[in-house]
Amino acid sequence: MGRNSRLEARLAALEALRQVPTAPTTLTTLRQALGARNCHVVAKAAQMVGDLQLVALVPEMVDAFRFFMVNPQKTDPSCTAKTAIAEALVRLRAETIQVFLDGIGHQQMERVWGGQVDTAARLRGVSAMGLVQLQVPGTMLLLAQLLADPEVEARIAAARAIGESGDPAGIPLLRFKALLGDAHPQVLCECLGALLQLDPEPSLSFVASFLQHEDAAVRRACAVALGESQMVQALPFLETAWEDAEDRELRQAYLVAIALLRHERALEFLLDLIAQGGDAADDALMA
Repeated sequence: MGRNSRLEARLAALEALRQVPTAPTTLTTLRQALGARNCHVVAKAAQMVGDLQLVALVPEMVDAFRFFMVNPQKTDPSCTAKTAIAEALVRLRAETIQVFLDGIGHQQMERVWGGQVDTAARLRGVSAMGLVQLQVPGTMLLLAQLLADPEVEARIAAARAIGESGDPAGIPLLRFKALLGDAHPQVLCECLGALLQLDPEPSLSFVASFLQHEDAAVRRACAVALGESQMVQALPFLETAWEDAEDRELRQAYLVAIALLRHERALEFLLDLIAQGGDAADDALMA
């Protein structure tokens, strides 16, 4: 059996533990796997620990995380193990503050064709959520820095974590970032959505103002944020935007956002369009 085949067999054996979560050998097998020096084996073991809610193995995951922080490009390419461990610790709501502090500050530059890439963006984002979950003092300062991260995945995670924090200190950060803009509309969508989560009614008109933005991608991002907020107060803004829009794809995006509101008034608006027939009816049906 070749090296890859042996690895696949070991990963399959770990996955099979899902069928026997309470067996005495399950804990022992996962503990041994977390002590492995193969990042893929440890990542799979960490995933299983999180899925099976095995809090007893938190110390072993912390030890594994520390191991893979040393010479990480060699021991844990693509942050495979460290990210899986951090995700499991978040799922377990483990009070592993130092792991999350190390994770949110970690950068891991790895060679790719034509240059280098930072493979730790997801780890930084997961660690941010862990710190928010534990309400660690000073987390908002770290989230502010993450909101300016060079990697889009980290910026998205930062906005999401600020929204989950429930901390009003995040409101001006999100407003500033929204006004500053971002090359990736999904970042703006997360910022606007987080504002509606943290400060719903006072933020509504500010968020809705982005429906007038000159960039259609920004307008679509704003519509998604309004729709996902499920605030019925957002309906008039979306109705007006739909009426004013000339581009059919944009009008379709507004109707999808209206459908996302999941409110009776929004449904009535869509049903009225369907009754009228024409392109608007087709778009409403698609929404």
